[in-house]
Amino acid sequence: MLNERILITGSKGFVGNSLTSLLKSKSFEVFDVGSSNTLNLCDWEAVKNIPKSEIIVHLASKSFVPDSFKTPLSFYNNNILSTLNILEKAKIDGAKVIFFSTYVYGTPIYLPIDENHHKSPKNPYTQSKLIGEELCEAYFRDFGVPVTIFRPFNIYGAGQKFPFFIPTVISQINNKAIQLNDSRPKRDFIYIDDVVEAVHLSIIDNDKFFRIYNLGSGVSTSIKDIVDAIINLSQSKARVHFTNEIRQGEILDTIADISKIQNELNWKPKISITRGLRLTIEYFKKNRDT
Repeated sequence: MLNERILITGSKGFVGNSLTSLLKSKSFEVFDVGSSNTLNLCDWEAVKNIPKSEIIVHLASKSFVPDSFKTPLSFYNNNILSTLNILEKAKIDGAKVIFFSTYVYGTPIYLPIDENHHKSPKNPYTQSKLIGEELCEAYFRDFGVPVTIFRPFNIYGAGQKFPFFIPTVISQINNKAIQLNDSRPKRDFIYIDDVVEAVHLSIIDNDKFFRIYNLGSGVSTSIKDIVDAIINLSQSKARVHFTNEIRQGEILDTIADISKIQNELNWKPKISITRGLRLTIEYFKKNRDT
C-alpha cells in the first residue's frame, strides 16, 4: 500500500492540509493540487494530464453556503464539473476515488441519522454535492470506478478559519461581549484528526466497491454549550449575548449514526468535544497572526 500514489485535490484547505500531513507522515507518496490557482479542475485538458494515481481524494469545492445563494452558477459549475473530471480521470487511470460530500439530510425525520435517511438539500452547495454523489454512483455502476463517499457533519479543529462557527467564537474570547443569534441548535461536531483518520482507513482498506459513510461523533452539542465550554477552557471573562434571532428553516438537532463506518472500517472518533475545543483554542493562541 505504501508505494501507492495518492492525489489530493484541495490539499491546502482545512481537511486537505491535515490529510496531506498525516499521509506523508505514514510514508505515502502524495501528489497534491492546492486550488484552482495551481490547476483548474474544471478544465479536462488540465486534469487528464495530471500524473497517474492509484487513489484520488477529491476535497476541492466551493463550500461556503451563504455564497452559494449569491453565485449558484459558479457553485454548480465548479463542484459538479470538477467532480466529473476527477471521476473520468479515475476511470482512465483505474484509480479509486474518495469523495467528500456534506450533510445532506435536511431536517431529520429521526435521530440518529443513518446513511439511508431521506436526503433534503436546502441550498445550492448541498445540491451540488448530491449531484456529485450521483455522478460517483454512476461511474461505479457504469465503469466500475470504486468510490467511497464521506458525509461529514460539523468538522472543526486546529486550522479551521473564520467564518466558521467555532473559530468565530474563539476569535472573540478576548472581547468583553460575544454576540450570537440562536442558542438552541444542536450539532454533531467531529474533530479534524478523527476525520482524516477515517480517510486513512479507507485508503488502506483498498476495497473496490461503492460505499457511503457518515462522519460524526454520534453526539450532539448545543451552540450554547459549545460557547460556554470555549469561555471556560480559555478562562475568558467575555459575556455571551444571544439575540434569539431564528434563522429560516433552522435545523434544531443533528446526530450522526456512525455504526456503518464503525463496522466496516473499524473507525470510531477518539477526540471528545472538550479535548477538541482545547486543542483548537491552543492552536489559535499559537497562530493569532496567521
